[in-house]
Amino acid sequence: MEFDYVIVGGGSAGSVLANRLSANPKTTVCLIEAGGGGDSILVRAPALVATMVSGRPKINNWAFTTEPQKHLNNRMGFQPRGKALGGSSAMNAMLYVRGHQKDYDEWRDLGCEGWGWDDVLPYFLKAEGNERGADDLHNGDGPLKVRDQSEPRAITDAFIKAAESLQIRFNSDLNGVDQEGSCIPQVTQHFEGDKVGERCSAASAYLFPVMASRPNLKIMTKTQVNKIVMEGKRTTGVEIKSGNGSKNIKARKEVILSAGAFGSPQLLMLSGIGPVDELKKHDIDVVHQLSGVGQNLQDHLDYIVSYHSKRSDVVGLNPAGLFRLTKAMFQWKRDGSGLFATPFAEGGAFVKSDPSIDRPDLQLHFIPGIVDDHMRKIHFKDGFSCHACVLRPKSRGAVGLKDKEPSSAPRIDPNFLSDSEDMELLKKGGRIVERIMETDALAPWRGKRLYKNDGSDAALEADIRKRADTIYHPVGTCKMGVDEMAVVDSACRVHGVDGLRVVDASVMPRLVGGNTNAPTIMIGEKVADMILNGV
Repeated sequence: MEFDYVIVGGGSAGSVLANRLSANPKTTVCLIEAGGGGDSILVRAPALVATMVSGRPKINNWAFTTEPQKHLNNRMGFQPRGKALGGSSAMNAMLYVRGHQKDYDEWRDLGCEGWGWDDVLPYFLKAEGNERGADDLHNGDGPLKVRDQSEPRAITDAFIKAAESLQIRFNSDLNGVDQEGSCIPQVTQHFEGDKVGERCSAASAYLFPVMASRPNLKIMTKTQVNKIVMEGKRTTGVEIKSGNGSKNIKARKEVILSAGAFGSPQLLMLSGIGPVDELKKHDIDVVHQLSGVGQNLQDHLDYIVSYHSKRSDVVGLNPAGLFRLTKAMFQWKRDGSGLFATPFAEGGAFVKSDPSIDRPDLQLHFIPGIVDDHMRKIHFKDGFSCHACVLRPKSRGAVGLKDKEPSSAPRIDPNFLSDSEDMELLKKGGRIVERIMETDALAPWRGKRLYKNDGSDAALEADIRKRADTIYHPVGTCKMGVDEMAVVDSACRVHGVDGLRVVDASVMPRLVGGNTNAPTIMIGEKVADMILNGV
């Protein structure tokens, strides 16, 4: 089989690319996804994300684990990543967050020409279909449906009041002129038609509406890509697993990797593109030396404070809570509203650890339920939780290979808290969360605290080292730029290789101050436009 473009990975960026590149009926596109179709009820019903994120069992989830983390008591962290059309947007909390405008200006200043805020805003707008309509910073007509939450719990409103009592003002639009403040974030969710209340994953936005009507777009699911096929320094296609053997899919113009911050560097290295020492360690022939492949891994480390609830109008897994969930399922099927439409992360805040800094450096997520160890530790009681994460961590990790087998998981080492400043800032975030959780506004719900400590600085640090883990925003492992560790240029073309791009969160040179799904979709939109314009 031969196509103009072969895209590896049908996630947030890959879905965008497949749609935009195949809009011309004369252009042939093959999208290859290792996971399934991403259209089951588990994906469509927002509340059922709880069945997928734990990885027990592995439903639409790669469910990776990290290397032992030296600064987290040598614990192996958990890294759930989406394995279906839509990628991680098929199992995220649906929060529509762009990050701070200055984050993108910093990308530009690092050598990513054309990626400043004024450059990327048009592509956020191109993607966005916001139920609030259009203004200077929003669009109402894009494919990615964005809406206000239909029915946040009463405790979420109490969280907003709790934050306000600590001088954290309410912000009705965290993607507006100013990011700072508490919020009930908008979500990527359908708000009209027969899909109202359903998750709007990248696949639901970009693939499902067109895949049946475009014979020039071939989508292959449950298909493992073994490696990129090269002729010298020219990319000619990919090799896929087929039965007990393999076969090649040819690309006349380009191969585009959109396999994510773990999958894209892994596939480059399996294909002989990467750091020489890493390739030789696994007896892989060096096709092209590129030292930055797999380096520069950044992620948001997350610390959670949870309480039992004295009131039952939260999310609980006790018999009464399960009965409420069952009733809510029928309500959601009827009109797309109610508890089954919840993103769980119903509230949040962007806060500054010091009023003198130029933008928020901490993010909070508030959940009307108990979340413990990625929902792998189940508590059969009603409760609520608040998370804190450091938005721009200084710690850097890496992705490597465990062996040369394409079916093996990559070696993931986020190296969390290797920079001591991250710990100091996360402790500040933890203290802010504790103060919010102890306010009068949350008193009607507040029961016993889980993992209570003596309140000392040492106890807080020990609790962070014992329990903190990712909140699912890995980026940077094929970073864009011009320095010696850059993997791709400002058009996301792999340095030194013809016909090969990487287009996903791995190209971010620095982690943005917020959730990464909307920025990844923006990257897909921007690079698709470059390709269509011959860049």
